[in-house]
Amino acid sequence: MNGYQIFETTLVVCMHLVGIAMLLSLWRLLRGPTVPDRILALDTLSVTAIAELMLFGMYLDSAIYFEAALIIAMLGFCSTVVLSKFVLRRDIVE
Repeated sequence: MNGYQIFETTLVVCMHLVGIAMLLSLWRLLRGPTVPDRILALDTLSVTAIAELMLFGMYLDSAIYFEAALIIAMLGFCSTVVLSKFVLRRDIVE
């Protein structure tokens, strides 16, 4: 095995592990006993989706997936802030 095959195999293994992490956070999102648990699971799901897109972009050697990951990062941050503000104050707009 040369270095490229080892790198490609490592990427595939990491994509599978991040996929498992996405499934576990989706399970917590659906099953979470409290609202803060579900918000945290949604934030974790967005972070793992970013990681999955980055790994997939590296695997396919395409830059478009990095831009999609950046958009998901911005939307994930905004959604976490809005949901947290709603849980604390029961009002989004100040």
